[in-house]
Amino acid sequence: MRIVSGKLKGRKVHAPDRLPTRPTTDMAKEALFNILNNQYYFDELIVLDLFSGIGSISLEFASRGTTDITSVDNFYGCVSFLDKISKELSVDISTIKSDVFKFLRANTKQYDIIFADPPYALEQNKFEEVYKLVFEKQILKENGLLIIEHSKKTDLSHLENFIKTKKYGSNLFSFFN
Repeated sequence: MRIVSGKLKGRKVHAPDRLPTRPTTDMAKEALFNILNNQYYFDELIVLDLFSGIGSISLEFASRGTTDITSVDNFYGCVSFLDKISKELSVDISTIKSDVFKFLRANTKQYDIIFADPPYALEQNKFEEVYKLVFEKQILKENGLLIIEHSKKTDLSHLENFIKTKKYGSNLFSFFN
């Protein structure tokens, strides 16, 4: 995985092969951050990265100046790896080892951007549950953005607050506010 922009631009992060991850491709990540760059000042954001894996998205936000980042993943190896690499790169990312759905039910903090990258193999109703919990629990700030990464097998366009879906290779991002 490569960090595509910001103070850590070009840095490569190599995760152990044993981790069950599918990091967002560099092309998709660059396109996503080009969209966000036109809407936000990264140093003012409060970001939640759900199903964060090795932290590709969290590290990209940190590289661009975001200092309030929470990353949630259920796999200890991923959380441990992101803790280690955050220290090595001198960026502040708060990692939480938790089931994302339990975390969302218990969470009381609001975020400007919530990025969720559930395993593509999850059933459609689980993708919709992420959406449902974010909006029912009012976790997204006013004018905030929920972005859910998914495959072409998942369609979220019927959900309220849907803005658009953007496709980059095999990665799709659905946007909600």
